[in-house]
Amino acid sequence: MLDPVLLRRDLHATAARLAARGVELDTDRIARLEDERKAVQERTQALQHERNTRSKSIGRAKARGEDIEPLLADVARLGDDLKAAETRLAELQAELESIALEIPNLTHDSVPEGRDEDDNREERRVGELPRFDFEPKDHTDLGVGLGELDFELAAKLAGSRFVTLSGGLARLHRALIQFMLDVHGREHGYREIYIPYVVSADVLRGTGQIPKFVDDLFRIEGHDLYLIPTAEVPVTNVPRDRILESDELPMRFVCHSPCFRREAGSYGKDTRGMLRQHQFEKVELVHVVRPDESYEALESLTAHAETILSRLGLAYRVVTLCTGDIGFAAAKTYDIEVWLPGQQRYREISSCSNCEAFQARRMRARWRNPATGKTEFVHTLNGSGVAIGRALIAVVENCQQADGSVRVPEALVPYMGGMTVIGRGE
Repeated sequence: MLDPVLLRRDLHATAARLAARGVELDTDRIARLEDERKAVQERTQALQHERNTRSKSIGRAKARGEDIEPLLADVARLGDDLKAAETRLAELQAELESIALEIPNLTHDSVPEGRDEDDNREERRVGELPRFDFEPKDHTDLGVGLGELDFELAAKLAGSRFVTLSGGLARLHRALIQFMLDVHGREHGYREIYIPYVVSADVLRGTGQIPKFVDDLFRIEGHDLYLIPTAEVPVTNVPRDRILESDELPMRFVCHSPCFRREAGSYGKDTRGMLRQHQFEKVELVHVVRPDESYEALESLTAHAETILSRLGLAYRVVTLCTGDIGFAAAKTYDIEVWLPGQQRYREISSCSNCEAFQARRMRARWRNPATGKTEFVHTLNGSGVAIGRALIAVVENCQQADGSVRVPEALVPYMGGMTVIGRGE
């Protein structure tokens, strides 16, 4: 969440910055609640002081043999008043916190202003678009043609927006996972971590999914537990409720996991194929760093995700998301979009975000600055390194051949047991 000081001392300036994101802050309500909170807090402190003073006077009066019943009655009345004030103070603080949990992060000054994806800023294009001497198909037609992509079976098992893979495509899916884990672990220096696939509401609140996006989550009935929408959630919460020493930073984790999302906000988009599923898998990258290193870390994180696409021989572009398209918790985000011949367009395959202290403040994740001896909130970053299903789509479409078979990228051949082509009897 945002620093509460911004809402107390710079409310209108903060509201103006949020307006660039298309968020209208109810400044009148916040100011009214904050004024009452200050007044009630002052009254609470005054009552506490008065009660303590009166309590001490009871002992002195008793020692002098005076009637202390009137004093006891005064202290009891003060106690009732204090309890009422404390109750109201807690209510006001809870209401202000509830509002704060719904407010997105402030964007970095380098983020372009805009309304939607059309206003995102392209930073670079990498790789040459593939050329075909035939009409390229999309991954759905290719996978079904191979007999290894089955949406009907998945629908029988679980309903719409699920898929089953078999044969060479199932093996390709597994190869992509291991390839990414090896590159990020061995070459980029990430520590691999395995995490639970269910988490509590508090953990989701820490990274910003609750309360804003609770309707997109799969909840386990009868428990305060949810299936993870991304490994970002449990991995980012590793330093939750901790004070890290300087030599523990930076933390860099790589994690493979399934992800589960209702995709309530898709409004019928991408209903064909594997692009938008309730269940999918990612290799996630998470950084926990000192505040003055977070934007350097964002560039590194993005470059690490780009490495995967380059090794697979895939063309892609990198864009900076504008204020109207950026995610709730992010201060700055680079989207990496891979070229899909079946759609003749670039599609997102990774989002790399610096959340600055936004998530850390919600998680109470801090570090001790040796220069000052004081504790500060860490900065957290996350990005897909990359989404497995979309990487599979990209490989299938970019490496398709005229007979409907799929050439295996050279980087994946060792992970495919030497297989160089999917199809042709495999």
